[in-house]
Amino acid sequence: MRRVVVTGMGTVNSLAHDVAGTLAGFREGRCGITELQFRDVERLAIRIGGQVQGWKPEAHFNRQQIALFDRFTQFTQIAAREAVAQSGLSFGEELALRSGVVLGTAGGGVTTWDENYRTVYEEGKNRVHPFVVPKLMNNAATSHLSMEFQLTGPSFTIATACASSNHAMGLAFQLIRAGGADVMLTGGSESMLCFGGVKAWEGLRVMSRDACRPFSANRNGMVQGEGAGVFVFEEYEHARARGADILAEIVGFAMSSDAADIVMPSRQGAARAMAGALRDAGVAADSVGYINAHGTGTAANDKTECAAVAEVFGHHADRLMISSTKSMHGHLIGGTGAVELLACIMALRDGIVAPTIGYEEPDPECALDVVPNEAREATVDVALSNAFAFGGLNAVLALRRV
Repeated sequence: MRRVVVTGMGTVNSLAHDVAGTLAGFREGRCGITELQFRDVERLAIRIGGQVQGWKPEAHFNRQQIALFDRFTQFTQIAAREAVAQSGLSFGEELALRSGVVLGTAGGGVTTWDENYRTVYEEGKNRVHPFVVPKLMNNAATSHLSMEFQLTGPSFTIATACASSNHAMGLAFQLIRAGGADVMLTGGSESMLCFGGVKAWEGLRVMSRDACRPFSANRNGMVQGEGAGVFVFEEYEHARARGADILAEIVGFAMSSDAADIVMPSRQGAARAMAGALRDAGVAADSVGYINAHGTGTAANDKTECAAVAEVFGHHADRLMISSTKSMHGHLIGGTGAVELLACIMALRDGIVAPTIGYEEPDPECALDVVPNEAREATVDVALSNAFAFGGLNAVLALRRV
C-alpha cells in the first residue's frame, strides 16, 4: 500500500476567503455566523448563517464563467487554485493522466435551482437559461476543476448529505493508496444559503435562531454555513521526490451505515466508523490526540457522538481533545468535512487545537474535553475528522503528523 500525503489546501468560507484567514479565525475563536443577506430573508424564521461575505464573482471569473458557475462551483474553483498553488504542482501531460478530482456536495447548485424556480413559478416565464442544467448539476464543480487543470484521471462527485466531503476525501485517499492515481484534488463545497435552501431546512426543526453551541447544555440546534475546502492529496514518494512541503499524512479511512433511521444518529454506527479508521490506519486509540467532531449543536447528535467516542476510546476519551469548528463557520452540509480538515491539519502541523466556541453550560452527556471557547496549544500526533450524515452514512478520516 502506498502512502498518501497532503501538499496543498485552499478554502472559502464565512471566516475567510483563504486558508491563512481561516486558520487565524480558528486560533482566535472568531465567529463567522451573521445575519443572512439575500432575497426574501424576512420570510424565514431562521435568519442567521455562516454566509460568505464580500464575495465578488467578477473579481475571479469572466462573464461566460459566471454564467456557467453556480456559487458552490465558484467557491470550489478559488479554493482549488489556492491548494494547487501551495502544492507547487504543474500538471504536465503524463501527471495529468494520473491525476483526478473527487469532490463532495449534498445539493449542488441550490442557488441556481432557487433562482430558476422563481423565474418559472413566481415570474411566470416559460424559458430558462440554456446553461441551467450544467450549472446546477452536482458534478459541475468536479468537471470544471478537471478542465481548469486538465486532469484526465478518475473524477467524480459524492453526494452523501453531511458526510459528502469526508467520503470524497476518503475515496481519493484510497485511489492513491491502491495505485489508481498519483495526485487527486479532493474536498467539497456547498452553498444552500438562499431562500429555498434555508426554508427546506427550517422544516426539519433542527435549526438554531441565535447561535451554534455544540456540546453546551443549552444548545438549541445547528446553523447552516457555505463555502468550500479543496486539498491536494499526493502519493508520498512522488511528493518527496519533488521536494514538496508535506502538510500531513492521511493514514486511515472508514465508512459505516447506521441502517436505522433517516435522521436520528446512531452511537453504534459512529463508533464503527471511528474504530474502522483506527484499524485502517494501524494506530492505537490512545495515540489519537484530537478529534474534529461532527458536533452540529443539536441535542441528538452531540450526545450520541460523545457516547460513541467514549465507547471507542474508553479511558483515553478523558484525555482526548474534541472540538467542533461548526460553532465558528456553521454547518456546510456536504462541504463541511473539507473545511473542518483544515482544523485537523492545523492541530498536527502547528500544534494549535481549534476551540468549540459558544460553549456556556456543561452537559453531563457530553462530558469530554471540548476545548471550550479558546484555542489550545498542544502536540498532536494523530487526529480524526468525523462526519455523520442524515441517512445514517458515516465517514471518518485519520491523519498523522509528518
